Amino acid sequence: MNIAVVGTGTVGLVSATCFAELGVKVTCVGSDPKVIENLNNGIIHVYEPGLEEKLNRNHRDGNLKFTTDVKSLIDVVDLIVCAAPTPATPDGNIELKKVAELARIIGQSVTKYFAVAIASTVPIGTARQLKAALNIELEKRGANIHYDIITLPSFMREGTAVRDFLKPDRIVAGVGSDKAEELVRQLYQPLTDKGFPLILTDQTSAEMIKYASNAMLANRISFMNDIANLSELVGADIDMVRKGIGADPRIGDSYLYSGCGYGGSSLPKDVKALIRTAEKAGYSMKVIKAVDEVNDSQQKVVYKKLLKHYNGNVKGKNVAIWGLAFKPETTDIRRSTALVTIELLLAAGCEVSVYDPVAIDEAKKLFGDKVTYANDMYDAVLDADALLLVTEWKQFSQPSWGVVARSMRTKVVIDGRNLYNVADMKKYGFEYHRIGKN
Repeated sequence: MNIAVVGTGTVGLVSATCFAELGVKVTCVGSDPKVIENLNNGIIHVYEPGLEEKLNRNHRDGNLKFTTDVKSLIDVVDLIVCAAPTPATPDGNIELKKVAELARIIGQSVTKYFAVAIASTVPIGTARQLKAALNIELEKRGANIHYDIITLPSFMREGTAVRDFLKPDRIVAGVGSDKAEELVRQLYQPLTDKGFPLILTDQTSAEMIKYASNAMLANRISFMNDIANLSELVGADIDMVRKGIGADPRIGDSYLYSGCGYGGSSLPKDVKALIRTAEKAGYSMKVIKAVDEVNDSQQKVVYKKLLKHYNGNVKGKNVAIWGLAFKPETTDIRRSTALVTIELLLAAGCEVSVYDPVAIDEAKKLFGDKVTYANDMYDAVLDADALLLVTEWKQFSQPSWGVVARSMRTKVVIDGRNLYNVADMKKYGFEYHRIGKN
């Protein structure tokens, strides 16, 4: 099978690489010539565990190619997979400029049957909109060409995307014809032969599955953060609460960890997009709105705990932050709690020192010289009045607390992920603040 994957972001690059890993001949298409040149030279701009080795090996073996020329592939490949970026607009809607551009190029160039699969996260109803756009372009040319649109939502998580693709919980595809179903079955046969489930449905339902899945995950996170905040006020231990409710098989313990909110490119964007979709349909998503509101508040909780500790006066305080990415094993800082916290600290007149194992360069693009970028985790806490843990990278889990204690000016630790042991903190004389615990 021969396919094109349009898009060189995380979804596009991981999808292209993993399809090649499954034996598919893949050409990955990007719009930036420099990015494509780098990829052809083995230089990868996306940090994802396991990606670099698989990408370079498949490229070397000829299973994976990179180009900027999508037109030359349209009549050659069996399937075009659209993994173009779909960023959120300030009002919470989703921008489909790149998807529309691809539809225009295909409609103007294709001469025979074709199939397009939408792997980008897109609003519900996008498959219908894409069909209308393609029909307009084909009618302009007087071309009577049969085609299929497939909705192929991605359930890859940043930080585990390669593993999630190759060992999926489920594969969902929205199809509208027997031929489209046949293409999907052929594409994923190496995975379905191993027993990974394939769920075939219509395009709109597939779009809804993607949004509903992320909304449910966000719901669980915000629910536990709400419970954690109340537990802290009434004297309950959120870890014990989590174990107690998670033991119920109807609930389970997945995504029941409290902390300082969710971020990244998926959950915040998809929650807001689902709210906007409902509004356009004349419906109010009351539960999902509450999920969004709780998260917006929870992303400020680390800063609020610092403010409370210093009785509302943090001006001039030197604050160290461990972790910038929205989660471990990624460079993605989009909508991360760290960004919210840094903005609040800077507005309050704090001096801020930050460290992250891989996301420093992304932060520099955003903050420039407004913050200090530490060389390592211990450099960050030098002369600090407080340490704020925001991202639970493994290397932060067991620091040398003796070194940290000697380095800090004031031994205050605010743990936004409930990572540390109370006994260790007491041993070294830290004033320790957690989420959902006294």
